[in-house]
Amino acid sequence: MSETEVTRHMLSVLVQDIEGIISRVSGMFTRRAFSMISITSASTETPGINRITIVVDADELNIEQITKQLNKLVPVLKVVRLPEEHSVSRALMLVKVSADATNRPQVVDAANIFRARVIDVAPDSVVIEATGSPGKLQALLHVLEPFGIRELLESGLIALNRGPKTMAPNRL
Repeated sequence: MSETEVTRHMLSVLVQDIEGIISRVSGMFTRRAFSMISITSASTETPGINRITIVVDADELNIEQITKQLNKLVPVLKVVRLPEEHSVSRALMLVKVSADATNRPQVVDAANIFRARVIDVAPDSVVIEATGSPGKLQALLHVLEPFGIRELLESGLIALNRGPKTMAPNRL
């Protein structure tokens, strides 16, 4: 890969759980004109520590710069690049699909094929919850499109390293 080739990167960032940490992280991206694909924050197994998963399209030089800039932020404890082949990542999607009595069984069958769940049923629609890789979620959308997608919301990715390796230095 050349240094100027733009590729997708996942960064896992351990931070202190303080007010405004997401604003500080996203502000760093804004000030440096880096573009985020997604940013997701959640609490971890350690009280007071959150993990932020950032997905960004960047070349090698910019991803190194992003990592260095993140490490300079005081509440940031650790930044790790998560290679796709050595990590597990998932996103959540909620999609409202047109479904009446005549086509509801087909919509439910399509959801079941993708191990998605119907979480709400109305006379003329259903809401489906699905988790998985971005590719799986896009494939589900492709199957549901002919029925009519009314609303769609997809979360950013969350990700962990495969195997026993953790980000926390005191864990096995």
